[in-house]
Amino acid sequence: MPPEASAAGLPATRRRMPSWLATAALLLPSYAWLTLAVLLPLAAMFAFSFLHATPLGNKPVVWTLEQYRAFYDQPYLLGVAWASLSIGLWTTGICAVVGFAAALALVRATAGRARETLLILVLLPFWTNGLVRVFSWTMVIREGGFLDVFVRWFWPSAPSLGFLYTTPAIVLGLVHGYLPYMVLTCYIALLSVDEAVIEAAQSLGARWWTVLFKILVPLAAPGLVTGAILIFVPVIGAFMEPRILGGRVGVTMGTVIEDQFTQAFNWPLGSALAFTMLAVVLAVFATFSGVLRRSATT
Repeated sequence: MPPEASAAGLPATRRRMPSWLATAALLLPSYAWLTLAVLLPLAAMFAFSFLHATPLGNKPVVWTLEQYRAFYDQPYLLGVAWASLSIGLWTTGICAVVGFAAALALVRATAGRARETLLILVLLPFWTNGLVRVFSWTMVIREGGFLDVFVRWFWPSAPSLGFLYTTPAIVLGLVHGYLPYMVLTCYIALLSVDEAVIEAAQSLGARWWTVLFKILVPLAAPGLVTGAILIFVPVIGAFMEPRILGGRVGVTMGTVIEDQFTQAFNWPLGSALAFTMLAVVLAVFATFSGVLRRSATT
């Protein structure tokens, strides 16, 4: 403290920490953890993708690009990749329709404690173990399962409705697991819609479908796009639902990559396939980022 300030009885001023230093101190723990838990393993897998064979034992380390020719050398992988993408598109589309409708009902038809209770029910799948959740569906949709028992209470001679080990069964399990993402993102987007805009449209004679498709859907587009990214990205790499609910038809890129690491011990090929799918995901993400930016400026 300067002696003049002390003599005059003025309070001493403290030196403030530079803003960049405070920001770095707050970000350092999270980025250090991301580096240790995400970036370093990714870097190791990226290096493995350029190896000729898994570096186990006394095998020599041989660098090559042959692993990235897998889609050319093994054409069946193109069909597997298309199956993964189609499952991702179906799952994302169903989640968009159902999730937007559920979010709209939460925002427009409920309030107070009822809204909070329903929102908690939407989040319930996040509170259950994923493996238990998927296995529970096998008890419902198998032949002679709970679905068949329920239908035969009303129609004793009804044929079996079981569809376990099919592509719709995989999509059902994925929708159940990832639907809350779409509900939450659409819910947040719809909460920001000004009620006066809807009232003005209704006062001008707009029907409910006009309000829905001309006002609510465009204004909720950022939530729909964000939810689509959060769902599509992990779904195309999912392996638990296809393996349990799909059986022999559940061959996706996720299951192929898992087999390369756990069954074939071909880590270079598994890494190359994983990074190829990552490139596809980044391309999708870049496309939707442009849509988000255009939505934000309009």
